[in-house]
Amino acid sequence: MSDTVTAAVAALTEKLGGDGFDGTAKMTIEGEGSLIIDENGCRAGDDDADVTLTASAETFQAILEGEIDPTSAFMSGKLAIDGDMSAAMRLAQVLS
Repeated sequence: MSDTVTAAVAALTEKLGGDGFDGTAKMTIEGEGSLIIDENGCRAGDDDADVTLTASAETFQAILEGEIDPTSAFMSGKLAIDGDMSAAMRLAQVLS
């Protein structure tokens, strides 16, 4: 597991505040690896998910730091979403 994925897991765990996510989402950080967010929280992994979000490490960092919201990242082509869009929108609320 890369340092970038480890840092993303820690940041998302903090954002979730100990809560889980209603659904299963995979965040794929280009060139680094993937993490899973589900009812148990956040962990490194490459499991099947309801929705997969793919972006560069820089884009995910900007989302996690609140510099860009997930919807804007998607609309500008910096974030790709594959799968259940309603799960992606629920996750966007958690990330914002």
